[in-house]
Amino acid sequence: MAIIIMKLNYKRTFLIGLAFLSISAFWQMYDNIIPLILQGTFHLGETVTGVIMAADNVLALFLLPVFGALSDRVDTKMGKRMPFIVGGTALAVIFLMLLSVADRKVNLLLFVITLFALLIAMGLYRSPAVALMPDLTPNKLRSKGNAVINLMGAVGGVYTLLMIKLLTWKGEHPDYFPLFASVAMLMVASVGILFVTIQEKKVKARIEEEIRALGESNEEFAHIGNFEDMEEQKGIQDTKKEGGLFGENEKETGESMPLPVKRSMYFLLLSIFLWFTAYNAVTTAFSRYTKVVWKLEGGGFADCLMVATVAAIISYVPIGNISSRIGRKKTILGGITLMSICYFAAIFANAYHPVINIAFAAIGIGWAAINVNSYPMIVEMGKGSYIGKFTGTYYTFSMTAQIVTPVLSGFLLENVSYRTLFPYALTFSAAAFFTMCQVQHGDTRPDKKKSMLENFDVDD
Repeated sequence: MAIIIMKLNYKRTFLIGLAFLSISAFWQMYDNIIPLILQGTFHLGETVTGVIMAADNVLALFLLPVFGALSDRVDTKMGKRMPFIVGGTALAVIFLMLLSVADRKVNLLLFVITLFALLIAMGLYRSPAVALMPDLTPNKLRSKGNAVINLMGAVGGVYTLLMIKLLTWKGEHPDYFPLFASVAMLMVASVGILFVTIQEKKVKARIEEEIRALGESNEEFAHIGNFEDMEEQKGIQDTKKEGGLFGENEKETGESMPLPVKRSMYFLLLSIFLWFTAYNAVTTAFSRYTKVVWKLEGGGFADCLMVATVAAIISYVPIGNISSRIGRKKTILGGITLMSICYFAAIFANAYHPVINIAFAAIGIGWAAINVNSYPMIVEMGKGSYIGKFTGTYYTFSMTAQIVTPVLSGFLLENVSYRTLFPYALTFSAAAFFTMCQVQHGDTRPDKKKSMLENFDVDD
């Protein structure tokens, strides 16, 4: 008797990915343009700008678990996730356009209030949007499904960078309304197509019927809602419930983590904090750095970021193959080394030159090498313990770095020099190399991916 294997519905998954595409498009705009407005329009200092830019990660620590859990509990005619996605997008678009009005009127109070309302609106549907793919994808197909979602997110990011380049004009106070409108239209179009083409409850019922027809147990479908991507939010709560970060309640599992493995886990988590501290400082401050140091005007800085993003996408497949041959730890160390060399070279760049794009391509490749391999090492070391807890810890360390580094690097940019940006990144990147060398566990050689698409299945 032949065994029938379920295959991923790529068309449906790409449509589901439209929600994540809209989210990625927004955050690319937020990270690059909001700092320019805070300084160019409202003349705020780097430290205050850093504090405001860190607000989204602070809010995320509280909002994402709340709205993720809330969407688990509701049941409407539209489904569990769709009301949050549609409602959150509608609010986000309204606040986004109001933000451009505040910028035009140079009204700081209106801008700050609208910005925080916008961040809350994005938090409203970010978790449900990420949850939708696992909700509507059988467990065994989620790896490929997550790869599609990551590709869609990359497309959203590249779209915004292209719009920044085309619609951001030169001058001390450019009009960002066309750029905001282009991102808002993409968000509306993406979620509109999603809403029209994906009827959540009907699709879920259809998948359940397909699983029954193929003789799969209903147990698998009952766990469809326990999506891996939501560990970013759920794991933070799990960490608190399960008694700390490093296994104070390990007695419940009967398999405590050995001390040498726990030591490696400490160093890996510290490495995660350090390389996020380095990388996020550059991505957050880069648009201002290019304006002050390289004298670039308008959206000229977007070229470097587009090159880095595209290079990362292209490199996922070869990096997956390299990891299978030399192991995850060596691949990560190679990525850190590549990025550190580029940070060092950038210190001596006094003006923009096309060659700089090569360095940013290398940074994108290095960052991909780290992302593809770091989370699987956490999972490998967490076997026999609370994997969900350590997943939450992974995101706690990465998000904490993204809260701290805009403020710390911003203080240095404001009180010392803009020239401190790349030495700052180099210092933390070199420290990450040292701590990563202390990691002695979790370094398995992953199996070669069954398909090219699975190389894009990474955790951000």
